[in-house]
Amino acid sequence: MRPAERSKPQYVARIERIEADARGGNVKVHVRWYYRPEESIGGRRQFHGSKEVFLSDHYDVQSADTIEAKCTVHSFKSYTKLDAVGNDDFFCRFEYNSATGAFNPDRVAVYCKCEMPYNPDDLMVQCEGCSDWFHPACIEMTAEEVKLLDHYFCETCLSDDPKKLQNSLASSVDLDTKVDAKKRRRR
Repeated sequence: MRPAERSKPQYVARIERIEADARGGNVKVHVRWYYRPEESIGGRRQFHGSKEVFLSDHYDVQSADTIEAKCTVHSFKSYTKLDAVGNDDFFCRFEYNSATGAFNPDRVAVYCKCEMPYNPDDLMVQCEGCSDWFHPACIEMTAEEVKLLDHYFCETCLSDDPKKLQNSLASSVDLDTKVDAKKRRRR
């Protein structure tokens, strides 16, 4: 929906009901607003995605003329599975009480050493041992280094079983190299 100030981002709302007067000339929409993180009492936090919105308890009636376009607000799970995110794609994982600032659910899963909820905008790498996810910076790597990895084991898994690293390196060796190595040993 169109904001009063053009410099502000468009508002996102779920249309609950559409009604028109007897002549059909004056169309009103009953909406339930989505809030952006910066519009909430707690403000935007590091784990909020750039396309994240919260379904609020704030209902309103607006002129249908304020509608600019249709957008899609996905569940968090379906958003993370999108092949490509468009300008009209958003996601919602919380409901927000605009009077109290409370969120539902009030807890979400956390990941990495930093124990932050997942932000789909941020690259993470998964440990093959424990299946935990880590931000590159939290494991002292760059995003470029993580993208080059074939396998990753976190410090905890490596300290529990140092052979995992040796086995993972051996399994990533090219098959031709293994064949050549076997031939050399036989000679």
